[in-house]
Amino acid sequence: MTPIATAAVYIGVNILILFWLSFRVVGRRRSAQVSLGTGGDAQLEQRVRAHGNASEYIPVTMLGLFVVASLAAPLWAIHAIGGVFTLGRVLHGFGLSGNIMASRAFGMVLTWLGMLGAAVALFWFALT
Repeated sequence: MTPIATAAVYIGVNILILFWLSFRVVGRRRSAQVSLGTGGDAQLEQRVRAHGNASEYIPVTMLGLFVVASLAAPLWAIHAIGGVFTLGRVLHGFGLSGNIMASRAFGMVLTWLGMLGAAVALFWFALT
């Protein structure tokens, strides 16, 4: 598998995470009959923030992962960045959606490690 194909797998999984979180927002909007905002519905607000948080972190990190792969990084680096970040997003999404603080916190730490790994790898592979 090439570095870009490997990155594509992680990008695809993260798109599915965004889709799942979005689907949960729409489902709650329909059941709560709220078309704009959260209408004071606590469960909808929680789902909106879970999706919003993922929307804030996933695009920039996946762009970084793609560029790292384009710079011919070794597969282990793509898997390390993509795997840690993606696991973090899954844990955080479940934690925030289900109000499970340990999952949410550990997921955020893994998310930050994945982001930091992408940033360091971008500098490393661009400058070497």
